[in-house]
Amino acid sequence: MASTADKPTPPPSADDLRARIPGWGADLDPADRPSVPKEQRLDIHVPWTLPEQQPEPAGGRERSIEHAGLTPVFGTAQPLHGVSGVIRRYAYARFSEARAAHWLLLLAADRVDAGGAHVRSLVSRHPDDLIAETGILAERRWSPLADRRGRVDARHHWIDPLIVVGPWIVAAAGGIALVRRLLR
Repeated sequence: MASTADKPTPPPSADDLRARIPGWGADLDPADRPSVPKEQRLDIHVPWTLPEQQPEPAGGRERSIEHAGLTPVFGTAQPLHGVSGVIRRYAYARFSEARAAHWLLLLAADRVDAGGAHVRSLVSRHPDDLIAETGILAERRWSPLADRRGRVDARHHWIDPLIVVGPWIVAAAGGIALVRRLLR
């Protein structure tokens, strides 16, 4: 029988389905269900109690709007900070984890945080090593051509250094233009 938008009239009975489809309705009778013992409530003594709630940090802690509260223990290694923290708090307070806006805002917060780290690196005494980050030095030392042979992403190898260093070049050109304008 072909699938159509129309419902068959009358719908097939359970006996018809059982005769036509091997194993159909095997879980209708609880006596035949293999998982029934797992579904019964057993009065088993749990050897632990819920730990006491860890105090929240002063700035609060992000949590999904789907959850009523925080877990009793949670990590506080990287507290939210700066503009990226504001974006993350907004994503958690406003949007469900099922919404794309939630995740896009978290991605944007990551990019803002990465941008801030790059700016801090530029003004520090130890800026990022752009040449090493492209991997060019490692490719020259080891076997650059042999490692690239047979890889799926070989078509775009030529542009990878530009993607890594390109934003730095644009930022440097913008900074030079800004300094020139301020000096005039």
